[in-house]
Amino acid sequence: MMATPRFAVPSRITVGLSSLGRGTLPGSREEASAVDFAEELLTADIAYVDTSNNYAEGRSEAVLGVAARRVGPSRTTKIISKVDIDPVTARFDRERVLRSFEESCMRLGVDRLPLVHLHDPDMLTMAESLGPGGAVEGMLELRSSGVVDAIGVAAGSLPMMRAYVDTEVFDAVLCHNRFTLVDQSASSLFEEAKRQGMTVFNAAPFGAGLLSTGAHPGAHYAYMPASDSLLAWVRAVEAICREYDVTLPAVALHYSLRSALVDSTVVGVSSSSRLASLVELTKVEIPVELWADLATLGPAPSPIDDPPAR
Repeated sequence: MMATPRFAVPSRITVGLSSLGRGTLPGSREEASAVDFAEELLTADIAYVDTSNNYAEGRSEAVLGVAARRVGPSRTTKIISKVDIDPVTARFDRERVLRSFEESCMRLGVDRLPLVHLHDPDMLTMAESLGPGGAVEGMLELRSSGVVDAIGVAAGSLPMMRAYVDTEVFDAVLCHNRFTLVDQSASSLFEEAKRQGMTVFNAAPFGAGLLSTGAHPGAHYAYMPASDSLLAWVRAVEAICREYDVTLPAVALHYSLRSALVDSTVVGVSSSSRLASLVELTKVEIPVELWADLATLGPAPSPIDDPPAR
């Protein structure tokens, strides 16, 4: 049974900004172009844009901050971010969580955010993260102080993510590459999150490349080389897509959009043209018969093998 989400997401799409501002310098022409794109996103009909303290070494948030000052404070309510490990000391405890949030706010030019995720706490044992002075204590403090409306956890490893969800202290969960045409291993995680009333963000519906570019030699899924057997499976999917006159990217996106387990699908976008393409993909109608045909292919040989939680 699904509970009412504690954090409302009024859009099926959340735009991911991991590459925004990458390699740009303050005041440069390249930064100006990135700021223009960020301004477009903040004024578009998009509920949330998703960034992080460490995206593009902080430049993603910095560029967003410049754009936010242009468009005004009412638009900053669509920015959600993540707290990250200290890149120098590798510290990721309560103090680092609070400091990471402060750094994000300074870059963005805000004093509060609607949602902040604990981002990739892979290096921590659960005892360290949950214990006194740990990262989770810092997350709870952010929420109780009112500087964030909701807290979430964002990572890839399913055993670790399940351990955090099982604490029942978070309002949202974001997982990537584990709920796609290729790999549905996050299904039980999302089911438990929905049971608790958590908001579910499903990131990387294209498998970080393979399901957007197709089964070409050298293709990757979840940042790993796709095996010959996985490429063959995706070619079979492409053949079914051709039968119904739809594209592989459209089917990959709508696999996530149609799921009752997903509140919002996070798609990385790096330019105005890519944003326009994404909008067009959301409008594609996928014949219901296609899903039945895909089911006949059986499970895909996913390359993901998550380690156990620590």
